[in-house]
Amino acid sequence: MFESATAHAVQCISKTPSCSRSTVGALLASELGWKFYDADDYHPEENRMKMQKGIPLNDEDRIPWLCKLHDILRRDVASGQRVVLACSALKKVYRDILIQGKDDAPLKCDELGKEEKPVEVKLLVVHLTGSFDIISGRLLRRKDHFMPPELLQSQFDTLETPSAPENFIQINVDKSLSEIIATIMETLK
Repeated sequence: MFESATAHAVQCISKTPSCSRSTVGALLASELGWKFYDADDYHPEENRMKMQKGIPLNDEDRIPWLCKLHDILRRDVASGQRVVLACSALKKVYRDILIQGKDDAPLKCDELGKEEKPVEVKLLVVHLTGSFDIISGRLLRRKDHFMPPELLQSQFDTLETPSAPENFIQINVDKSLSEIIATIMETLK
């Protein structure tokens, strides 16, 4: 389901790493002239170490990371900057945190300037999807990333596919990069 309201941010998510979300996100941001963030760059060292050891992240690991990403989105949206974020955000609650923050989490962007009314982040979720075999093959070819292939199944198991009322589109990664970008661009019109 996609609402035609103008998005402040586009979040490229996928079942797992190696679904091209960072590549798609960077190309899309370049095409749109928007700022690009790769959420993996914002994982704390503890999360990276845990994944390197083959231990899946849990909610306690992910929520502070997602709150930090929400803070970045909110700051940029408040300044008028549009954003593309490549982020797994596997569960609906994770995507909700990116949009709304978390009630009990302090938002650092409040320190940057007090707004009279809260900044609303309008997010289009681009769900990049593919079969376990395709993603597994890509993951095995990927070098220099902190998440080992052994965690792939846990990512598939954790995923909650976007559904109404979330603002999303779904695109299969079997398509070429240019087809994926064109589909997203058409959706944003």
